[in-house]
Amino acid sequence: MNDEQKAALRLALSDAFVDKEVDFAGIAARVGSYPWEEVERIFFREVALVCHANLETSVPPVWTAFDGEWLQREIEQRLARQRRSAWWRWRDGLTVVWLRWSCRPLWAAIRQG
Repeated sequence: MNDEQKAALRLALSDAFVDKEVDFAGIAARVGSYPWEEVERIFFREVALVCHANLETSVPPVWTAFDGEWLQREIEQRLARQRRSAWWRWRDGLTVVWLRWSCRPLWAAIRQG
């Protein structure tokens, strides 16, 4: 998967975290050509780490779509921070465990399309 494809995949998955009715079938159609194991990894370890807070606030700041440039920058910064620091790898790893529980309905809806 090249960088452009990965960016498109991340942006498609971020639609699960907006404050509007989510088109899970549309997300599934946009990501279905990639291996599901890789899509799941990117969903939980990259996109959810950056976007989950949008659904946990009383008035989410992102209603319709995340800005693609912002999303890529935030994910890349987080991944770089994990590469530099064992503490951040550990912290984000614990967060992913929690996200796999809290965001499992979103992931299940994407898989069902």
